[in-house]
Amino acid sequence: MLRIMTPILLTGALTVAGGAGANADGVVDSFELSGVFESELAIGTATANVQEARIAFTPEIGADLTDSTRLTVIGRLRVDIVDELEPGQPEEHNRSAFSQRQFVNDHVDLELREAYIDTEIGRTFLRVGKQQLVWGQADGIKVLDVLNPQSFREFILDDFEDSRIPLWTVNAEIPVGEAMLQLLWIPDQTYDDIPESGAAFAFTSTLIVPELPPGVPVTDSRPQRPDDFLADSDVGAKLSVFVGGWDVTLNYAYHYFDRPVVRREISTTGIAIQQHYERTHLLGGTFSNVFGNFILRGEVGFSTDRYFLTNDITDTDGVTRTGEMSYVLGLDYQGWRDWFISAQLFQSIIADPVPGLVRDDVDTTVTFLIRRDFMNDSLQAEALLIKSLNQSDGVLQASLNYEWRTNIRLKLGADFFFGNSLGLFGQFNEKDRISMGIEFGF
Repeated sequence: MLRIMTPILLTGALTVAGGAGANADGVVDSFELSGVFESELAIGTATANVQEARIAFTPEIGADLTDSTRLTVIGRLRVDIVDELEPGQPEEHNRSAFSQRQFVNDHVDLELREAYIDTEIGRTFLRVGKQQLVWGQADGIKVLDVLNPQSFREFILDDFEDSRIPLWTVNAEIPVGEAMLQLLWIPDQTYDDIPESGAAFAFTSTLIVPELPPGVPVTDSRPQRPDDFLADSDVGAKLSVFVGGWDVTLNYAYHYFDRPVVRREISTTGIAIQQHYERTHLLGGTFSNVFGNFILRGEVGFSTDRYFLTNDITDTDGVTRTGEMSYVLGLDYQGWRDWFISAQLFQSIIADPVPGLVRDDVDTTVTFLIRRDFMNDSLQAEALLIKSLNQSDGVLQASLNYEWRTNIRLKLGADFFFGNSLGLFGQFNEKDRISMGIEFGF
């Protein structure tokens, strides 16, 4: 069914273009072409090897089809000369047919990033097509921002906007009195891009990968992706309202968790690994308010039917099902000229803890962000620290961005992992890197 959606979407756009908003020849009056050329080089500090040598072109087409209808199409051509982040050509069993990339060879891939139509029906705003959906407002950590799956080809080092995998979605925003109601239907069975073994950021932490006894034969299978267009759709709703100085949202989603549950089956011949995606109900909300130079913000979410690895040898499949509550509290300060400072506390709490779980019942992470603008905002320096208090590991990301011209940006960055090699961040202790790049927009 998803294979049919894009031709219908584009055919409908061309049909409308031939009516209102088009000239006598049926050509769209307002047509815009823009884009970004980007080049980045990342070098590992531990081995001095080139981790990434990327050239990317991201074109964007915009066209006003009528006075109230607009078409947007965003593509991406990416060339990675060294091919360390995703060696070869991933089979992408985690993606639906219409969200897969096209690989020219081991170093070049093409992707339709976004393609949607914006229109209005009465007071309702409607966006239909491939798009990104942003819930939540945390820095470097996700609580509610889980509607779009994520590419982990660079772990969490890439910007959320670039690492999110856009999905084919029907997105309606409907005014309800003083509030705004967002309704979502996502018939796109696409899930997280997990680096395969041999990739620079392949997962090795026992918090994610089951610990198996050495010398025992292991049979692995690819994740079993749901593929029923209707029955396996995700749905969601968000109500946004401004009350007494507070921006508040209430969020609900019935969706598949984007990382597969890894189960084991032990027999006399060895261990068989099975991977399945599981549904969960997510209920939560966000809040924020301004107090002088401070902004207090937060988000909270409770997910049913979450699955966590266990070391209990009596457990038949190696995972335990329980609920999970997550929240993040953030405090931002902008009282000094050209400075922005932010701190966050994040906790994930297992609702029904049982003995043998690989992770702690309460997992706590803190973040600290500092940013300053120089030279009339043409130069920006930023540092983000993410630290797990449970595993005593983390990552420090630093960047320097210089607007050399209005359409040319020079970038310098560094990413340093530290801590226990079994931790979520410490597993990449040997992947520290420095990077440099240039962006050219037109």
